[in-house]
Amino acid sequence: MASIDFDVIGRHVDLSDTTRRMLTRPEKQVMLNLSVRLGNDEVLITDCYVVLQNSARGPAKGGIRVSNAVTLEETRDLAERMVWKTALVRIPFGGGKSGIRVDPAALSIHGRVAVFKEYVHILQGELLSGEYIPEPDMGSGPSEMAVIYGETHMLESVTGKPPRVGGLPGRHEATGRGVAAAAREGLATRLKQDVAGATVAVQGFGNVGSHAALFLHEAGARVVAVSDVTGGLHNQAGLDVPALMRHAAETGSLEGADGGDAISNTDLLALPVDVLAPCALENVLTADTAPAVRAKLIVEGANGPTTPEADRLLDDGEVVVVPDILANAGGVIASYIEWRSAKSGSITKKADVYADIERIIADTFTEVEALARDRAVSLRTAAEVLAVTEVVEAMRERGWT
Repeated sequence: MASIDFDVIGRHVDLSDTTRRMLTRPEKQVMLNLSVRLGNDEVLITDCYVVLQNSARGPAKGGIRVSNAVTLEETRDLAERMVWKTALVRIPFGGGKSGIRVDPAALSIHGRVAVFKEYVHILQGELLSGEYIPEPDMGSGPSEMAVIYGETHMLESVTGKPPRVGGLPGRHEATGRGVAAAAREGLATRLKQDVAGATVAVQGFGNVGSHAALFLHEAGARVVAVSDVTGGLHNQAGLDVPALMRHAAETGSLEGADGGDAISNTDLLALPVDVLAPCALENVLTADTAPAVRAKLIVEGANGPTTPEADRLLDDGEVVVVPDILANAGGVIASYIEWRSAKSGSITKKADVYADIERIIADTFTEVEALARDRAVSLRTAAEVLAVTEVVEAMRERGWT
């Protein structure tokens, strides 16, 4: 997946051939061999990928994805998306990503600790220098970030830690909070509608999707459908989101939950709702699934859920798409607050974290919306133009181009 079409962006931003090559080539990409003893008779030997895409605006920031489907190409794509995300919301970070190719569900608690200790060992140069600052992603969470801190002894070396271990109150919910804020802005600006009473479908009920659903539910929206890998629930009168979150926390999935009729992930994407929030994996809205979409507004809680072909079809169908580099930026905003607090020793309250996320998302949305209308382009193109401009200007100021 190419996260940005530079032929399109080049119509709006002055990009020399040298600049374009520097933007599309990672500063560093490494494939490492991660070997760790899990038990007396078991040794895990697997691949670990690290990509530091661009550090013009600050140290590389990006999560650690743990999955047996991780690839170098996916890691590189996600690192590039983080470059644009941090630039768009004016957070002084660059973009990076790492991936460990293993099924996290197959690891015991002790196995996960051992894997992340070895991860720090093989990446100690990047972590101890502050060149790369990891955070949670799919398959990793606060406990794993606490292990990284325990190995580096530097609070600022990693974000997404538990609040009791130098973490930030509200960081766990931050990405979902940002998705909800982006949905609110999209509804108000493009649909001229308040979030209260709006109908919402959320695909993906992990950390991001469940919290996005919860915050929209609390704001008065009617969440009519949610789903995860096991399937989903649909109730046109509205689902009890807190009850579903309790069920998922107790059982690990939505399977067996009450309160609605069963619905597949594919059918959920085609529901006639005001807001569709794809918060699971990439490439769920494709040339095959996009023509069936009847939502008025799509808010991309996941990274890259819409393929370029689907994006064109949705644009032709006048479906408004709030792109991932804006919609799911709440997590990196909170990560910056946590990193800044670790540097200064300050203490930040959860309410302040939420307020900062909502303010930055709202201000950025306003800027993106203004450029989109001024140049008659989509919100995605406008967001990418602003992000690329930020990075290019930083590169020029540093004498790189």
